[in-house]
Amino acid sequence: MMRTLLLNPPSFEGFDGGASSRWPATREIASFWYPVWLAYPAGLIPKSRLLDAPPHGVSVNQTVEIAKDYDFVVLFTSTPGFKNDVRLAEMMKAAKPDIKICFVGPHVTVRPEESLRASAAIDFVARKEFDYTVAEYAEGRPLSEIDGVSYIKDGHVVHNPDRKPLHDLDKLPFVVDIYKRDLDITKYNVPFLLHPYIAFYTERGCPALCTFCLWPQTISGHPWRTRSADNVVEEVRRALEYFPNLKEIFFDDDTFAWRKSRVLELCEKLKPLKFTWSCTSRVHTDYETLKAMKEAGCRLLIVGFESGDDQILKNIKKGATTEQARHFMKNCKKLGILVHGDFIIGLPGETKESIERTIRFAKELDCETIQVSIAHAYPGTEMYEQMVQMGFLDDSDEMADEQGHQLPQVRIPGLSKAEVMQSVERFYDEYYFRPRVIARIVSRAIFDGQERRRLYNEARQFLQLRSKRKGYVRQQIQAQQLGSSHKGV
Repeated sequence: MMRTLLLNPPSFEGFDGGASSRWPATREIASFWYPVWLAYPAGLIPKSRLLDAPPHGVSVNQTVEIAKDYDFVVLFTSTPGFKNDVRLAEMMKAAKPDIKICFVGPHVTVRPEESLRASAAIDFVARKEFDYTVAEYAEGRPLSEIDGVSYIKDGHVVHNPDRKPLHDLDKLPFVVDIYKRDLDITKYNVPFLLHPYIAFYTERGCPALCTFCLWPQTISGHPWRTRSADNVVEEVRRALEYFPNLKEIFFDDDTFAWRKSRVLELCEKLKPLKFTWSCTSRVHTDYETLKAMKEAGCRLLIVGFESGDDQILKNIKKGATTEQARHFMKNCKKLGILVHGDFIIGLPGETKESIERTIRFAKELDCETIQVSIAHAYPGTEMYEQMVQMGFLDDSDEMADEQGHQLPQVRIPGLSKAEVMQSVERFYDEYYFRPRVIARIVSRAIFDGQERRRLYNEARQFLQLRSKRKGYVRQQIQAQQLGSSHKGV
């Protein structure tokens, strides 16, 4: 058995780019999700180690030193962080030439040949779900006998057949065992979740067809595969035993509340444990299901509303309407379930008018917290193919700045990149600088000293990024003015 390091690499400062993050980026407020995808093979490979560098403050040089003690490194990469990850791989190879390095994640799944050609430091890539793929290599099986890998042989790229999706999820190890062994749960922070929290999956795949969504179109697929309720409950029990300081468990599924019967069964078995949890949801979840979730300890839902314009929702195949969202939010408020709403600026069909509708819509819904992202077309998604075909995107369009913060990537007719960035800032300003929201935040800070310190740090980080975005807008406007003057000459 090869000594194996499962690595979520250091990249940009504060960058959360791999192994579970649905939107790889350096966010407004430092947020670190658990490297769930790496934790499963870590549990399959004896004497392995999961190193999650970003939240634990492990530097590039420290990572290279740690890697010297291993024979095999599995590195989870992302599109914005790929160049940095290649440099790190080359440093590890220079320090230990016989080390084997495998890249995993959506980026290399979609672009295996391009990824392999990027550097000789990458020995192979594992496409799609890689749990057993990398475990088989660690056991000593040759690449030629492993499904789901791509590698270079005699100058040619070899693509082995895809590995079949895993259906018996109960056979996978519990990731909380790996968290207990390798991670410090106090290092993980998401602004809208209680601290400390942990996260893991109760299912894989998402039947929804949202054109922009990265994971179902690259790694996990659309077929919905679930763990048994008893298996989930046993991992919850173990987590509560391992981490007595745990405040919340987040079920980090693509869509936790997809099938009503399963949710009701899970809730019936989770309720006696009397713990606090949160999860993802779509706006289709009905009142009865939400009520069962609340009674079983559900505190908060993460919901992708995306836009307040019904035509844009159709454009991205969201399969939901603004009216459904309004009804859903009324039910959540009635039951006392908090909602963190996700919105996106710059989706196909976006206009100045649709942005205004989305901002008004968000204020009407009045979620506890929101996140406003800039639309990114990731390779491997339907949205990426659409944008390239329409001439709205090419490889010169940067996805992130030198610190990993989102940049307007897709060119939108009638909207400059500066206007897209300005819209994000105005969205946040108009949403959070309302009396009712300010009162909500202040009341939390008054009665909770820990929450007060946390809010102070979050506000400081947000204002720093706000200033940076304003600088980007100024640069874009100046560049446009300079271009116009040159045309005039």
